Amino acid sequence: MLAGRKILLIIGGGIAAYKSIELMRLLRKAGAGVVPVLTRAGSEFVTPLTVSAIAGTRVQGELFDLTAEAEMGHIELSRSADLVVVAPATADLMAKLASGLANDLASTLLLATDKRVLLAPAMNVRMWEHPATQRNLETLRGFGTLVVGPDAGEMACGEFGPGRMAEPPAILAAIDAALTTDTALAGRHVIVTSGPTHEPIDPVRYIANRSSGRQGTAIAEALVRRGARVTFVTGPATAPRPLGCEIREVETAREMLAAVEAALPADAAIFAAAVADWRVAAETRSKIKKQPGAEPAPLTLTENPDILKTISRREMSRPGLVVGFAAETDDVLANATAKRLRKGCDWLVANDVRPETGIMGGSHTAVTLITDAGAEDWPAMSKDETADRLAARVAEALA
Repeated sequence: MLAGRKILLIIGGGIAAYKSIELMRLLRKAGAGVVPVLTRAGSEFVTPLTVSAIAGTRVQGELFDLTAEAEMGHIELSRSADLVVVAPATADLMAKLASGLANDLASTLLLATDKRVLLAPAMNVRMWEHPATQRNLETLRGFGTLVVGPDAGEMACGEFGPGRMAEPPAILAAIDAALTTDTALAGRHVIVTSGPTHEPIDPVRYIANRSSGRQGTAIAEALVRRGARVTFVTGPATAPRPLGCEIREVETAREMLAAVEAALPADAAIFAAAVADWRVAAETRSKIKKQPGAEPAPLTLTENPDILKTISRREMSRPGLVVGFAAETDDVLANATAKRLRKGCDWLVANDVRPETGIMGGSHTAVTLITDAGAEDWPAMSKDETADRLAARVAEALA
């Protein structure tokens, strides 16, 4: 899909800029044209001469270039590309884009483009984990910005953790995916559930699960990219809602089940939501007060409807493919295999969510896909990559 495509490559100021040289080589080998934009900080790590030689064209870097700007060069650059790629995407560039700042050529191009933007973040682990960077990341995802990586590993600074820029072959694959016009799911309707549910105890308290909704959002977007019509049923998740979907907001498990049933019929249903298993039998209309010297107010719990099992065992309007998720902390494979049989779903995606894995609410995951054919371990990857792989398997199954 890359032959004849034009990539606008913005090279940010980080040690990972050296990888952009290899990325340009791979792009040109695949038949793509590359227009490089080197930030002032980026030129501290790779020289304009090297970048120009590998790209085979002039390096862009100055916003106030008299000749270029006489023809509104920054607008032309931003619109003539098929895709804008930022590699490395530094914390500074991400913050500028999230905030709408444009004080140099790179940031101006990112605001002026009408094409999709793919970021390959690269920074120190503490910078990546800082709440400001994570807030900016969520904002950018909400804009529809694509993200590949970062990987976890040893940093140039000697620290270890997430923040390493994805390797050039992985970025190349993400570029190819972003430019692929896939109609494998055209005409298909898929229901995706996402996020937690909140089960009220009183007007200010509730029972919930630790779910950000990131995986469900990524799955919905991957299905939309393949041409599917997606009904996205979400609890009160912190993740941005996916673009191109019909969004149905719910709060409780009972509301989620009702929304799913109302969305039927569907060709497939993917239940990625972390649904609370129990709710309070009798929600109080007033806040429960602590009474000095008194025992805590007892809470009588009752079981919530089992959404996955209910849909899997429907006799009428059952989706042709039902996919469940299992977040497990012990004996992951055994428990997830038993759950698939107990629920009656076709596939079950299992992951280990012990606190030390950092998966619950994080940006990466490692899952096992369980089907009638057995268990298939997938390598650790970003939730976007996991979603894309799952969507491709759904397309194959429905074909």
